[in-house]
Amino acid sequence: MSRVFNFSAGPATLPESVLRQAQAEMLDWNGVGASIVEISHRSAEFIEVAARAEADLRRLVGIPDNYAVLFLSGGATTQQALLPLNFAAPEQVVDYVVTGHWGRTAIKQVALHAKVHVAADGGPEYRAIPARDAWQLSPEAAYVHITANETIQGVEFRDVPDVGGVPLFADFSSSIASEPIDVSRYGVIYAGAQKNLGPVGVAVVIIRRDLLDRAGQPRADIFDYRSHAARDSMLNTPPTWNWYLAGLVFQWMLAEGGVEEFARRNAAKSALVYAAIDGSGGFYRNPVETSVRSRMNIPFFLPDQALTERFVAESGAAGLLALKGHKALGGLRASLYNAMPVQGAQALVQFMGDFQRRHG
Repeated sequence: MSRVFNFSAGPATLPESVLRQAQAEMLDWNGVGASIVEISHRSAEFIEVAARAEADLRRLVGIPDNYAVLFLSGGATTQQALLPLNFAAPEQVVDYVVTGHWGRTAIKQVALHAKVHVAADGGPEYRAIPARDAWQLSPEAAYVHITANETIQGVEFRDVPDVGGVPLFADFSSSIASEPIDVSRYGVIYAGAQKNLGPVGVAVVIIRRDLLDRAGQPRADIFDYRSHAARDSMLNTPPTWNWYLAGLVFQWMLAEGGVEEFARRNAAKSALVYAAIDGSGGFYRNPVETSVRSRMNIPFFLPDQALTERFVAESGAAGLLALKGHKALGGLRASLYNAMPVQGAQALVQFMGDFQRRHG
């Protein structure tokens, strides 16, 4: 059976070479006579896997030494709930800039533990990012939170906002390692791995070490980032398979040329799809302001629901998987993460042109 082009927003496509390596190593990893999912996370063999994964991620993303790197179970939503517990005093204000669905979701996780102040909101349509000079930031805030890329609405920050001396926290789940970033501009970066970095079930949290000195709020040890950092993300049994597979993805990305090369590929892929949308004479439509269009997730719309359903059915039959839009927005969506080859974007554009000729 041949593999399709998988445009899923997450869990997302993984590099075929990584999957084949994992398949080959599944029964006997590294000659130990057992699978990687069967050996102890405290064994010398797995500790070496974990250490290499961290070193490779640091090299890949450009993470300075004064930042801790954690590999934790759960996804971005779990981290959203832990941020105020670790970094905000009880009843302290936290500033949130909302640019889409996941920014709103982040607020829901925080409201029990801090005073949420919405410093800016691009709603209700979320087709643009509010201008920085319109943000109403709180000087006493524990941190300012943004969602670097909104997976559903397809809105992406294309620069790092200046928020003064307050630490900037960012959900990078759907755009981490897709292009170079200046990690030093952020206090915390967190990301579920299942879009650009690996499989579902493990999250990466990058924390400026001085922030770990904050008392935060009363919390169980398992919810304390300091405890995880002190034990190299092995406070409890970590998701070893997911961590191992993410490490293979890091190795693959480095071998392919690193984030600079993926920035080039991602720009090329998204440019192809946006050109097809913009050149369709209105048959396809993307409503996002051009300057903040996402390179990772491209929502687009057809003239009516019947055509949309036909597009989903026919594209699936043509080997283009998971192009149905999120239920919160409808329409269609193409996710173009790092493991999506340029050939996938080309195949989608060709199908879009053919579909318009037949149904336009």
